Amino acid sequence: MQKGFLFADIHLNFNKNGKIDNNYKIKGFVSDVNLTLFNKQTIQNINFNYELSGQKFFLNNAHFEINKINLTSKLIEIENKNKIYLIKGNINNSESYINNEFLSNYFKNIKNSGLADLNFSSKNDFSFNLSNKFKFSNLKINSKINLKKLNYKFDSFNVEKFIPNYKGEFSLKNHNVEFVLNDKDFIINSNGKIIIDKESDEVNLNIQSKNGYYNIKSEIQINNNPILIKSLNYNKEESKKSTLNINILVRKDKTVIVENFLFQESNNNIVIENLSLNKNFKIKHVDTINLNFLNKNKIENKILLKRNKKKYEISGETFDGSFLIEELLDTDNEKDIISQIFNNLESNINININKTYIDDTAYINNLNGNLVFLKNSLVDLNLTSNFPDNKKINLTIKTSSNGEKVTTFFSSYANPFVKKYKFVKGFENGILNFFSSKKNNISQSQLKIYDFKLKELPVLTKILTLASLQGIADLLSGEGITFDEFEMNFSNKGKSMTIDEVYAIGPAISILMSGYVETNKMISLRGTLVPATTLNKFVGSIPIVGNILVGKKTGEGVFGVSFKIKGPPKNLKTIVNPIKTLTPRFITRTLEKIKKTN
Repeated sequence: MQKGFLFADIHLNFNKNGKIDNNYKIKGFVSDVNLTLFNKQTIQNINFNYELSGQKFFLNNAHFEINKINLTSKLIEIENKNKIYLIKGNINNSESYINNEFLSNYFKNIKNSGLADLNFSSKNDFSFNLSNKFKFSNLKINSKINLKKLNYKFDSFNVEKFIPNYKGEFSLKNHNVEFVLNDKDFIINSNGKIIIDKESDEVNLNIQSKNGYYNIKSEIQINNNPILIKSLNYNKEESKKSTLNINILVRKDKTVIVENFLFQESNNNIVIENLSLNKNFKIKHVDTINLNFLNKNKIENKILLKRNKKKYEISGETFDGSFLIEELLDTDNEKDIISQIFNNLESNINININKTYIDDTAYINNLNGNLVFLKNSLVDLNLTSNFPDNKKINLTIKTSSNGEKVTTFFSSYANPFVKKYKFVKGFENGILNFFSSKKNNISQSQLKIYDFKLKELPVLTKILTLASLQGIADLLSGEGITFDEFEMNFSNKGKSMTIDEVYAIGPAISILMSGYVETNKMISLRGTLVPATTLNKFVGSIPIVGNILVGKKTGEGVFGVSFKIKGPPKNLKTIVNPIKTLTPRFITRTLEKIKKTN
């Protein structure tokens, strides 16, 4: 105690043995006392009235201050029963601002919890037992809190992927909070506003803790903030009304069960039941996912996933899978995607969907098949479907006993898949055939496309223009150039692709090319481009398309061009040189293709 005043009015009665009787009374008051605690925090301006009678001590009309927080108490009662002090009473505070530094002095781990800038007032009734060795037990608290504002920094769950406005923190404002603590168990009820990047929505929250388990129920009215679910191509715009109801169970081992998840916006519904997550928030299993919504491509999605032990059934009327296809085309390893989402996926999945969109307009019918996962790796897959004109599409993946994974993909309509690559524009028709063998994260692949037309390919157009082959350049940027066959042989290791050979042949031009690609870093390609008229000089089987390419006289013009393309993807440099002599490899590959067609 640093300063202050203590006043006492003492009434004592002595028995015949000279000892004080238990009917003694001591009354008084304490004024303007400052007290320093063990953690070096100071309680200032302590004022209260007190009364001591027998084994009971009463403290009333108390006023004191901690870190500029004004606290009051009408009554605190302390009773001594067999060296156990029974303490009960109330403490209230007027509207107060508490920063993170102050909280960290009283609560462990609060400094790095993300909690900051707390502004509130409260009324609190409490009771607890205190032993003569200062051990607490049977703690009970009943609080009513007017939470004016609380800021919280939270960067788990990748919230910004679903709420674009989210910048790593949110605020709770004007919340009415009820807090009931019974020893180690507690209940919290709260309702008020949640603010994300200045946009305000309503939230009701109920948290119950019992025997180390936590049950969390919330209802959030998300009316002003947008919501984005990229994998489903779903987007809720700002100012559209929606409701999110979640019931979550957190177990002692920190695993999480999302017992119910219901999102509603107009006629759109997303329902999830019994989603089990490990302590790192990766999926262990899920019982039900029911999707019924219209996405931003104006495609209605109706899909149901059901679990039966380790087996899943995915069925439905319509589904927009365009974004998922783009993700698979962009990734180097499907196991990386699965590992980011699932804890240890080992399951058999059956698929039966009537209508599946592979881009915003193209779709396939009757998608049927089976997928098998072991230790987060897709080891077996067989999917079949057909386009509206009955053109076929199928995909298979087989894994051998030595770990080699063989993938085959065939589509009698190549356009929806080729146009996923942004640098190819104006691709039409085509039949696609793909084969890949992968082992120890190294794959050897071959891609073939037959009977297609290109209207735009910026790099190729630039090469043709620099080589003064303007006739073909005009075709490419106008009606398009037809190709009979495109073949690409390449290998992948990590984010590096080595292109052993790209060969394309058509009535107008043929191309032979090789090089390498480092994803998002470097592209290096070199090759030869030859007009069909030059090939005609050697083969004599392709009609002459005109004098524009090689001239009217012998020796006029060039046989073709060699080119080099190198640089970062957004800053490619192109070098073009005329050539008089074709490489033997080019001639051999051309003869092979022509013999096959004949």
